[in-house]
Amino acid sequence: MIQTILFDVDGVLLSEERYFDASALTVWELLHSNNYLGLEPTNFKIELNDQEISEIRKEVFQNDQVLKFYKSRGLNANWDMIYISFSFQLIHLLSQIKENESANISNWLQEDIDRNTLLEMKKVFNKYNVTIKFDAFIPEFQQTITDRKDFYHYLNLLAEQKLGVKTNIFNVNSALWSVCEHVSQEWYVGDEHVLNSTGRPSVQVGKKGFLSEEKTLAGPDEIRQMFQELTDTGHSIGIGTGRPELETIKPFEYLNWLSYFDLQHIVTADDVLRAEKEYPDHAPLSKPNPYTYIQATKGKQTPVRTCLNTTLPIENGNKILVVGDSLADLLAARKMGCRFAAVLTGLSGKEARAEFEEHNAEFILDSVLEVKDLTMSIKS
Repeated sequence: MIQTILFDVDGVLLSEERYFDASALTVWELLHSNNYLGLEPTNFKIELNDQEISEIRKEVFQNDQVLKFYKSRGLNANWDMIYISFSFQLIHLLSQIKENESANISNWLQEDIDRNTLLEMKKVFNKYNVTIKFDAFIPEFQQTITDRKDFYHYLNLLAEQKLGVKTNIFNVNSALWSVCEHVSQEWYVGDEHVLNSTGRPSVQVGKKGFLSEEKTLAGPDEIRQMFQELTDTGHSIGIGTGRPELETIKPFEYLNWLSYFDLQHIVTADDVLRAEKEYPDHAPLSKPNPYTYIQATKGKQTPVRTCLNTTLPIENGNKILVVGDSLADLLAARKMGCRFAAVLTGLSGKEARAEFEEHNAEFILDSVLEVKDLTMSIKS
């Protein structure tokens, strides 16, 4: 019998569409804004209508094929997607000037790349006719990547192959990763919340953010009723999400969902990042690493070390149901020894069924609302 249900958020309870929009806009800004690389800066502006946003996302993520590729390799965090996409373009751009700028390139790749480094690169790029190549990403990566760690290893390998510089600066703890994260948060939470979200003010002011435009994947009242019925029948419910805390708690508040949860069992990207900083040798800890769901099960009051040292599969894992929309969720649940229900409301929609069937997902649901009846039907 299921006693605990752990929900992912994006693609399960809330739509990922605005996250993907913000991710594409972030890559676009880093390439085009004068605050960063400044390539064709006239292409950059912050006031965009939905059609303009859609066109940028279509180009950056190649009709969402890049996003689907990431997810097919178990990469589920938008910050990772942004960082890897931008870093690949950066290497591609540098490869076009290496003949004349080898000394600069060597210097840039020996130290962390921060915003000041990007501004230095901008001055050099302005002397050349360089081109962005979004359609090169999948052909370059698809034969070599099996999981999240491979993406970072391959970026460093590409830098050596294409630029002739041996480096290991492309990693999740880098200054460039932090730059990407901050620009992303500017787009998603807007000027009002970015300082609270990142501890830093906006570099590019004037963004209103997408927090007020969240879309639910079933009627918000229907989801609320599901939470009510699950808790009424004695189930514990929790959250394990790649979203930051602000972007989880705020929407849950205005949707009147938060009261059904114990905050100790809502684990977000912020918790994972803190754990990675405390124990960097264990990074990465985001899904498909099961850390997010382990801490959501045990509670945030549990020390990070205890979660990291948890024996897998966990005891009584068959009494825990993980509900997610991605292969990363399935793999995390499987490592924990938990039951798993795939929900076909993520990026790939019903097309994801074949992938989940290929990986022998135990349950496949059309909607998160089916979880209530599923938990009633599982007896062992």
